[in-house]
Amino acid sequence: MAGRETPELASAALAGGADVIEIGVPFSDPLADGPVIRRAAERALADGMGPSACLDCLRRIREQTEAPLVPMTYSSILEAYGWERFPDAAGAAGATSLIVADLPVDERPELRRVQLVAPTSTDERLALAAERTDGWLYLVTLTGTTGARDELSPALAPLVGRVRSVTDTPLYAGFGISTPAQAAAAAELADGIVVGSAAVLAAEEGSTALERFVAQLRGALA
Repeated sequence: MAGRETPELASAALAGGADVIEIGVPFSDPLADGPVIRRAAERALADGMGPSACLDCLRRIREQTEAPLVPMTYSSILEAYGWERFPDAAGAAGATSLIVADLPVDERPELRRVQLVAPTSTDERLALAAERTDGWLYLVTLTGTTGARDELSPALAPLVGRVRSVTDTPLYAGFGISTPAQAAAAAELADGIVVGSAAVLAAEEGSTALERFVAQLRGALA
């Protein structure tokens, strides 16, 4: 989540072995997110992290790394800030792409972004998302919000199979992945993993804890 300490945390995650940094732009009604991300967003908003402050945070992270940086936000933020203005400003600040969690694939096709697909997506929607995504597809492994789960979603394997049948685009699996064992299991199916809530929890303990956590995940993927 974007915040005043986020550049330091991003450096820690990269030091631990992360390849891509997803930066949350806090929103007051994050429909896709569970309690951990919601609390982080509430803290960020209370600390004054509006879109402009988040873009400045992104700029500060870009100054210290060439790794891909992907802001994640919601369509209401872009509606308020400007559908063209926000992605232009994000790109100028160093964003590699963009995730808009609640924007359907057939809305705003001109907006370059990473598309999300889920177990409930039809084959037609999977193909359309694969055609329009920016670089990789974000596989939502389950029906529900972000947050740690006791085990990897059994819906991931069938979803990967369906998506592989329509595209060779890289697939990153997220939602519910929080342990090295889950990361390893997901990586046997997909090309990469996305870890949000568990990383935010680790970050609450400081940059050293986050680096250690990411290193454990990375070690499980070796």
